[in-house]
Amino acid sequence: MYIQSGVSKNAKYIVCIDPLDGSSNIDVNVSVGTIFSIYRRISDTGVSCNSNDILQHGTKQVAAGYIIYGSSTMLVYTTGKGVNGFTLDPSIGEFCLSHPDMKIPASGQIYSINEGNYSKFPNGVKQYIKYCQMEDSATQRPYASRYIGSMVADIHRNLLKGGIFLYPTTSAHPNGKLRLMYECNPIAFIIEQAGGKASNGSQRILDIEPKTLHQRSAAFLGNTDMVELLEDFLKKYSD
Repeated sequence: MYIQSGVSKNAKYIVCIDPLDGSSNIDVNVSVGTIFSIYRRISDTGVSCNSNDILQHGTKQVAAGYIIYGSSTMLVYTTGKGVNGFTLDPSIGEFCLSHPDMKIPASGQIYSINEGNYSKFPNGVKQYIKYCQMEDSATQRPYASRYIGSMVADIHRNLLKGGIFLYPTTSAHPNGKLRLMYECNPIAFIIEQAGGKASNGSQRILDIEPKTLHQRSAAFLGNTDMVELLEDFLKKYSD
């Protein structure tokens, strides 16, 4: 759904938001987050916005970010000129710049995926997981498997430490499960601005044409080398 009101008729920007990412983890006190994406409005102000205002390519984002609620509360934010992290200081009630010019490490040794769905994954993803688990000192494998189940939490860790986040299509969700407009696009914008890569397995996420508000997509985000290798596996072992 999207909000229509007297105030929004004069709005100059469109905000797509996932207010509570990882909500299933609330009861077990695991980090959750909020993801948002901001676009310039296309239609004239003074009238209700329409679907064309919302369904814009990810490349049209003017800003995107996430807030992670954990041992500290952080806002990670980009306006297309790099990524900066701000930590909430409860004593003054303000977010203070704590992580300027965030860059994903050049190499990573972490892969993040719900391996409980292994039997439902495309063959290329299965083969990539096996690759990550094989011992090879030259590539510092096996890699560590870390999966929290909150996209924001998994992305935040890999952004700081390096790694790849995988959310492939499955037999149960052949189009993917993550929402393009308010999950994949904003996170992809952040990852690219931090020097990484964001792909649906064959295409840059930010280039995907949005057709519906709740459109879904596969998502592979993280170190450029790791994502490109995953794409190679998907090509080589296509079903």
